[in-house]
Amino acid sequence: MSTDTHASTSTPVGCTNFKLRQLTRRVTQHYDQHLAGSGLKITQYSLLTHVDRLGPVAPGELARRMDMGASTLTRNLQPLVAAGWLEMGEGADARSRLVHITEAGREQRRQAQRRWKAAQLALNDKLGAATVAALHGLLDQGLAAFHEEDAE
Repeated sequence: MSTDTHASTSTPVGCTNFKLRQLTRRVTQHYDQHLAGSGLKITQYSLLTHVDRLGPVAPGELARRMDMGASTLTRNLQPLVAAGWLEMGEGADARSRLVHITEAGREQRRQAQRRWKAAQLALNDKLGAATVAALHGLLDQGLAAFHEEDAE
């Protein structure tokens, strides 16, 4: 019988990707339930928020800042553009484009923000604020490791 309990409790068991995807699906469902009635899903709210904060931004830069593939970003932008909440404008030259939020998009985001805040507070209550803060720290650490790898 092993007396090294630290090694057994610190060794990951199971597939990390599967566990992360399970949690992501549940957290997405949680936020989407709170945002229901706002006309947005959490992915759309996040996109509007990023474009609003970054100002007019090139799609490639937006995808990079959101750790999202270009094709996924394009697919996720389409309904927001169709709704009139985002627009694609000209960039610095004829080949470049910039995404910017419209006034209708800002208003849509403002209305949804109250629901997002309720979702965030409810998640903090469900998991515990300390757990959520620790989770954020672990996620930031993991993302930083991948960003370092990308830079090499």
